Amino acid sequence: MPADTKRLPRKHLLAVGLLSVLVAAATILTPSGDVNANREDTADLGFELDSDILQPIAVNPRQPLVPTAAPAPETTTAPAWEEQTVRRGDNLSLIFKRAGFSNTDVYRVVNEAPEGKALSRIYPGQTIAFETAGDGTLQAVRHVISPLESVTYRRTDDGFATERDFRQTELHESWVSAEITSSLFMAGKDAGLSNTLILDLANIFGGVIDFVQDPRKGDTFHVIYEELYLDGEKYRDGTILAASFTNRGKTFNAFRYEDKEGDVVYYNEDGESMRKAFLLAPVDFTRISSNYNPRRLHPIYKTTRPHRGTDYAAPTGTPVYSAGDGRVIKAGYTRANGNYIFVQHGDRYVTRYLHLHQRKAKEGQRVAQGQVIGTVGSTGAATGPHLHYEFLIDGRHRDPRKVHQELPKAKMLAAAEIPAFKATIANTSRQLAGLQSENRLALNSRETGDSAPAP
Repeated sequence: MPADTKRLPRKHLLAVGLLSVLVAAATILTPSGDVNANREDTADLGFELDSDILQPIAVNPRQPLVPTAAPAPETTTAPAWEEQTVRRGDNLSLIFKRAGFSNTDVYRVVNEAPEGKALSRIYPGQTIAFETAGDGTLQAVRHVISPLESVTYRRTDDGFATERDFRQTELHESWVSAEITSSLFMAGKDAGLSNTLILDLANIFGGVIDFVQDPRKGDTFHVIYEELYLDGEKYRDGTILAASFTNRGKTFNAFRYEDKEGDVVYYNEDGESMRKAFLLAPVDFTRISSNYNPRRLHPIYKTTRPHRGTDYAAPTGTPVYSAGDGRVIKAGYTRANGNYIFVQHGDRYVTRYLHLHQRKAKEGQRVAQGQVIGTVGSTGAATGPHLHYEFLIDGRHRDPRKVHQELPKAKMLAAAEIPAFKATIANTSRQLAGLQSENRLALNSRETGDSAPAP
């Protein structure tokens, strides 16, 4: 101990010791840890301070000078799901085995869970996920049927229970306008339409436009349609709400409407159905290779034989549609016709489809307009893959491309429903008119060489 300290009275030594403890404690408790600051606070006190002035400090030896942090709450991690992708040729036993479970587990899930047998209906690309309990046993199985639907089979005290989950998409409205430079299909793709929407567009106008031969360069179309979004990303296309098609200067409009019976049909602005009794063409986006010709030289037999129909050249496998509602009265094979199907429509009309690669309808079967009844082929007396299509009225052949002038008019909405129809389509009608107006302005600007006005 230094000599000057030894000369201090006992009560001053006690004061010095106590002050040292206070300085040390203040240093620890000061957030910045600045020892000099604490020294400045006590420097003026000096050692002459009488110990009677100092108040006694009760110190609990169990009470720490620095507060300790509160313990972190315990967190429980949810069991992880192990996913298995269904492969071609898979069955439940193989999938469960890859996940580390047995055939007994398969049996229990399928037989104990309500609707458990539906788990066996799996398809390549789907996901089967497994949740394992703490003891290594199977806790749950999840079948992801699609991004919008999944089914979970979860173990309970009474066996496996079934939980079905459906997710909802968000509807966004969109629209496109396009001009045909080569074909409807290419114009639609260039405008950003999917194959499905392009085919839907063709089906809507299939009773008034033959998309095999009618479209011309410069024809335009406008489509207002829905898009379905999931988790902020486009999931798929929805339905067409309204559309117009201008072919050779004539414009056709179509509006989607659900009538009081719940039937969804496309009508023009006057309430006349766009669905005619027969499609103008039983195939889409192909080319006419041979028109109706009663004095045609047959390409194989080299004799003059009537060509009582229209040939649609298309790749093998192209779908062939029934031109109208009816019943298959004949379906078979002959050396001349190859695979063929004849369809009766009411009492007066018959359509014939020859040289099919495959028949997809049987004799006696009822078929609907637009239903696939076969595929294009080159069976029988054919020089290449094509569909030979015939149309008969009262047993007599008619030119399939002109017969529609003799057919019944399209169905009209009931007069009582016209006001509701007009109110329903009012908004889309204005939107469609706006798209048509913008298109006309763009065409006029292009013809005059002026720049189109900014939207």
